[in-house]
Amino acid sequence: MAERMLLKGNAVGRVLLLDEPLSMWGGLDPETGEIIDRRHPQAGLNAAGRVLVMPAGRGSSSSSSVLAEAIRLGTAPAAIILGESDDIVLVGALVAEELYGITCPVVVADGDTYSRLRPDEEVTITPAGVAFPAVGEG
Repeated sequence: MAERMLLKGNAVGRVLLLDEPLSMWGGLDPETGEIIDRRHPQAGLNAAGRVLVMPAGRGSSSSSSVLAEAIRLGTAPAAIILGESDDIVLVGALVAEELYGITCPVVVADGDTYSRLRPDEEVTITPAGVAFPAVGEG
């Protein structure tokens, strides 16, 4: 299996590929979706509506509440793809789905799928996994 769906859902967006893990707490502005951790290589980029791809989550349990708030405000990523499972990211997405009825799919990609993800490429997330554009598209 190429992916493991931690939270199933549907999303379409352009990939925002992070070089390093991101802590949502202190790393993501929930009001704008901007990466605000100035030490992060992608500081200043905006994750709102993007498919956020990162090797892993990082940080405290407060990251869950920041992610849930960003989802509520409509400034969160459309979906999150991780290289390894992260319970804190998952909890934030689950809380938002439960409290606000908004789903931000969370996927753990295997090495092959993860390595295929390219910055700014549009991908589709379905309950079945990650779909890439057809060759010659996107």
